[in-house]
Amino acid sequence: MFKALVLEQQEKTTLASIQSLQDDQLPEGDVTIAVDYSSLNYKDGLAITGKGRIVRQFPMVPGIDLAGTVLNSQDARYQEGDNVVLTGWGVGEGHWGGMAEKARLKADWLVPLPKGLDGKQAMMIGTAGLTAMLCVQALQDAGITPEKGPVLVTGASGGVGSVAVTLLAELGYDVTALTGRVEENGPLLTQLGAKQIIDRRDFEEPARPLEKQIWAGVVDTVGSKILAKALAQVDYEGAVAACGLAGGFDLPTTVMPFILRGVNLLGVDSVMSPFEKRQAAWQRLVELLPASYYEQACQEVSLDEVPTKAEAITNGQVTGRVVIKL
Repeated sequence: MFKALVLEQQEKTTLASIQSLQDDQLPEGDVTIAVDYSSLNYKDGLAITGKGRIVRQFPMVPGIDLAGTVLNSQDARYQEGDNVVLTGWGVGEGHWGGMAEKARLKADWLVPLPKGLDGKQAMMIGTAGLTAMLCVQALQDAGITPEKGPVLVTGASGGVGSVAVTLLAELGYDVTALTGRVEENGPLLTQLGAKQIIDRRDFEEPARPLEKQIWAGVVDTVGSKILAKALAQVDYEGAVAACGLAGGFDLPTTVMPFILRGVNLLGVDSVMSPFEKRQAAWQRLVELLPASYYEQACQEVSLDEVPTKAEAITNGQVTGRVVIKL
């Protein structure tokens, strides 16, 4: 028997409860894992609360991230006792995920736990950190160097945003953090490396097609009018790495930034990112994240506390990363 957070649907309402399950209830997969830690992401919050159409079948164990130890494997790449990490691949949406003491998964979805990290630290990074690293690498690949000018991070108080602020600061960029909770989270964002904090309300006025050029690059986790405003302020031949839609999936902008300033809009996805790209990004995260990140930007909760935290994260009331100890 093992404990799991199970989502069920009754009369179009999603219900979350802690249940005891048996091993034979686990879904098909090559590798069975004893889960040490999972994490709570915005997508998990949408799934658990039912506020977003995330879960494709019920019952479902949520959790798009996990770190744990292999119990048994039918794939030669992993052996009993190996430490592994999973992020993405539709786990926690269409396949039982990490918010359980055990998981059974396809070997192709796993990455060996990077040297220099333990399971808890890996979940302090999780999908959010992996996505942030891919965004930073996208800006670098687009030629956005620290010398080009300041970089904006939107939704900076969230998981992706807080890691992006940290990574960019460690790489020597002049980072400006945009958040809706300046008084509450400004000091933390400053500690993580932001040189300037901007209130989100300053970005909520409709964007003109083009505005004053300010940013060499942007990491956007919000979408909608926040992304439109950022695009209008990007320097000539600047770039925006877009990875989120916490503010909406629409984009009320024009072609002006793209055809008059040569701005690049770079879409970033971590869910289906291939193994080699994931492994390289994880290694860079190990190299770049300072010890202070793990101390400042994370909180640990139990499985029982997850439904309450899920409601909070969907309401924009969670700062940094939430790690779940199994």
